[in-house]
Amino acid sequence: MVETTEKLTLKIKKLENFVSVPEYKTQGASAMDLVAAIRDDVVIPSGEIRIIPTGIAIELPHNTEAQVRSRSGMAIKNGIAVVNGIGTIDEDYRGEICVGLINHSKKDFTISRGDRIAQMAIMEVLKPEIQIADELTDTKRASGGFGSTGVK
Repeated sequence: MVETTEKLTLKIKKLENFVSVPEYKTQGASAMDLVAAIRDDVVIPSGEIRIIPTGIAIELPHNTEAQVRSRSGMAIKNGIAVVNGIGTIDEDYRGEICVGLINHSKKDFTISRGDRIAQMAIMEVLKPEIQIADELTDTKRASGGFGSTGVK
C-alpha cells in the first residue's frame, strides 16, 4: 500500500519547449489532463484511429502506474475515446507518452496543438504472489459469466 503520508513525486520531462506540463485542474481532481504536442492539426476520420504525442516522458514513483483515460466531454460530445479503454504506462517506461484515439462518431474530428486529449491518473499497483491451485473457493455465482448476476 502506498503510504498517504509519504510524499510521492512524479517526474515529468518535457520533450518539446512548447509542451504544456500536465496538471490537476482542481484540488479534488483525480487525474491530470494530457495535451496534444503536435505541430500541425491531426484529423481523425470517422471510425479511424490516430496516435497523438503528448511531448512528455515521465518517471513514476515505485509501485505505481499511470492510467491514460478518455476525457468524458470528448467522448460524450464528439465520440473521441482512448482506443484501448484505459492505457497503462508501466513504472519502468521512459519513452514519450502517446495516446491512441479512436473516432466513434460519424464525422471527422480535428485535434490541434494544445488540445486536451486524455487524462492521466497515477494508481497504486498491487503485485500478489502467484499460487497455482487445483481448486478455487466456491461462490454462489461460480462460473456464471456475462449477465449471470441479473443486472440488465
